[in-house]
Amino acid sequence: MNKNTFTKISLKKGEISIYDFGAVRLHAYKTNDFIDDEVFIVEKNGSAVVIESPCFFDNNNEFEEYINSLNVKTMGMLVSYHGAGANCLKNVPKYSTENAKVYSEKGGGKALIDNFASVFGDSFDNEIHAITNIISAGKNTIGDIDFVITPTQEAFDIEFPEINAVYTHMLGHDCHSIVAGENHADAIIAQLKEYISKGYDLILTSHYTPEDLKDANIKIEYIENLKAIAEQCGNADEFKRKVKECYSHYSGENYLDMTAGFFFK
Repeated sequence: MNKNTFTKISLKKGEISIYDFGAVRLHAYKTNDFIDDEVFIVEKNGSAVVIESPCFFDNNNEFEEYINSLNVKTMGMLVSYHGAGANCLKNVPKYSTENAKVYSEKGGGKALIDNFASVFGDSFDNEIHAITNIISAGKNTIGDIDFVITPTQEAFDIEFPEINAVYTHMLGHDCHSIVAGENHADAIIAQLKEYISKGYDLILTSHYTPEDLKDANIKIEYIENLKAIAEQCGNADEFKRKVKECYSHYSGENYLDMTAGFFFK
């Protein structure tokens, strides 16, 4: 599946890209919110499973209207890196791993939610999803759709065997990402190299439209360069300045600020 082979639907705020795999359809919802969230629907045999949720109230409403228009039964929502937005699909079962649940309720995810709530105010749905079903690593099936769960340090990634795709938190071949220091940088590079070796058609992330293995190679080069620049710099401001000189066209400067904070605590 080519990442550019989709049908586009424009909504009032966001937009939907539909990838048709035959028995399975993937709906990628680009929220166009302040933090560029991306939410996914995997549809098969009249059932649907949602991957993450929007976290701004206007997106919640728009997303629910769209999924209701599909005339499918929503079997569940997988809540991984984005625990906020609990007013979206309130009555749908919520699936998560134990570590991701802790991340959203007490850990780094909760800290991010609190920060976003203070920045964006009443437009941000800071209520945390109440997890109804704890899932484990390996194969899980929800609504006739198979998922392979791989726990990560914060939450979990998801493989979709039927469509040869994988979901992780961040990629973005032309935007900055949160890189929490050199060890985290090396872990991301190893993960992306694994994706390349497995030959996935699509890489889905929380903050970007679906990407491919060419984009993974671009990101590896970017992260290697981040490490090299960090070694040359003595403080966060110098680091940010040099990175922006190299990647002047990149979006996500707030993520670069966070990365600088990790490399230069």
